[in-house]
This record gives sequence, structure tokens and C-alpha cells, in this order.
Amino acid sequence: MNKIKNTFSINELENLSGIKAHTIRIWEKRYGILQPTRLNRNIRIYQLKDLQKLLNVGLLYNENYKISKIAKFTEHELQEEVKNISADNFSSKSQINALLISMYTFDVHLFEETYQQQIKTNSFSEIFINTYIPLLNHIGVLWQTNSLQPVNEHFISNLIYQKIVLQIALIENTKPSNDKIHILFLPQEEIHQIGMLFYYYHLKLNGKNVIYLGSGIPYDNLSTLTAQFEHINWTTANIIDIPEPDKIQMILNYEQLIKNTNNTISIVGQIWNDNALTNTNNQIYFHKSYETLL
Repeated sequence: MNKIKNTFSINELENLSGIKAHTIRIWEKRYGILQPTRLNRNIRIYQLKDLQKLLNVGLLYNENYKISKIAKFTEHELQEEVKNISADNFSSKSQINALLISMYTFDVHLFEETYQQQIKTNSFSEIFINTYIPLLNHIGVLWQTNSLQPVNEHFISNLIYQKIVLQIALIENTKPSNDKIHILFLPQEEIHQIGMLFYYYHLKLNGKNVIYLGSGIPYDNLSTLTAQFEHINWTTANIIDIPEPDKIQMILNYEQLIKNTNNTISIVGQIWNDNALTNTNNQIYFHKSYETLL
């Protein structure tokens, strides 16, 4: 059975904070920034509080604070100094770090507190684009470096999911601006809904005629909608990689779906980069990410 992770190696600390292990060791030796537990002469074990401190130290250091000055701050002074700096880019990084801590400590209150601070001065779209997308991208890196367990990712993803659903519910229901309809779906085996759900929110907020079918949609079900609507902008996405033969078949299916129509389809995901280079169908559009789609 997996245990919830609350200790880290120096390499994991490097992956999480973006600060090189060599730099962390120098800061420890010269300034006593962290005091890890030593299993032996070469192996250091860090606690969650060490990660939190290092994230704050890194923020101030990147704002041109001298490490010698940072080292003199007490834990409370360090946290207060981080809170007092309000530069937009710094603030966004600080909030992402707060959400990383929330993710590892399962702290719903910290997530909500961070959100309430942001929503005072930012729209939900700004929060999602400037904070949640970078956070989710970073989570992808953590997966690749085995620095994250599913329980952590599911925790934070579901909190973000809840925020999007709430914002969708708050949009006033008005008549769409035209007859063109956007139909959003995720194919079978694709389970990452957050990006597509936000795109649904984005379109709905801007008065577009939009339907979101959800995830795990069989291809043969889509023709039902083609028969009902005249002008469709389809949007789908693949975050999880799939075998090349499956990609080829999927493209053939989509070409058949829009054949002899004025419909288009946008396909999101870096796994399609090679296909995008060879695409000659002017009704099919490839996007590396939801950011480029937006």
C-alpha cells in the first residue's frame, strides 16, 4: 500500500522547487537554510516544512534578494516577506507554490485561502491561465520524475474541477450569439477533463453556442450530432499518448466525420505535433495545448 509522501530526497526537492541540488547543498553548508535529517554521510532526507521553506527562499532569491539576507529571516519573517511582495509575476509563483504545499498536505483551507486572495483582483479566467495551467504543467513534470503520487494529483485536480463547475453555474443563461455550435468531447481512454471543461467555460462566458459531451465518447456516437446540427466546430483532446496506428485511425475517423460538410475540428495535445506537420486538411486544426487553443 502506498503511503502519503511527506519526505523527500534532495533530487526530489530539486524537481519540486526548480533549485539545483548543488545550490541547495551550498545554501545548507554556508547559510544553514535547511537542516535535513541525515541517514548517513551522503543521504539527506527532507521534510515537508523544508520544501515549503525552500519554495519561499527561491521566490525571494529570484526577486534579487541576497541569500545571506534571506538566511537571517526567521520562519515567520520569511513567510511575511513573501506575502508583502506584490509583483504580479512573483505573486503568481507564490500562489502556485502555495497550491503545491496544499497538494502535498491535503490542505483544503490553504487552497481556498489562496483562491479567495486571487479572486479579489483577478478574474477566474486569469486565475486559471496564470496559476492553474502552470501548476498542472508542473504536475506533469512531477509525474515524469516520480515525485508525485496519484492521491496528491487527484486531490488538487478535483479542487480545481470544482471551481470550474461553480463558475459555469454562475454564468447567466443567454441566447447564443449565432447558429454555429461548438461541440466539445474527449475520446475513449482520455480522462483529463480540466482543460476541456475550462474551454467550455470560456466559450459559454463569451456567449457561444456550446455543448460539452464529457469524456470517454465513442466515435460512432458523434454522427448523431452531425445529423442534427448544420455547422459544428468540434473540439477534442488527447493528453495521454496513444500508439501511432491508433492516431492514424483516429484522424481517418475525424476526416470522415467532417467530410462533405462545412464543419471543422480542433485537436489539442502535444502528441499530435508530428501529425500537425503533415496535415493537409484545411478543416482540421492542431493545437499543442489549451493555451494555444484559447
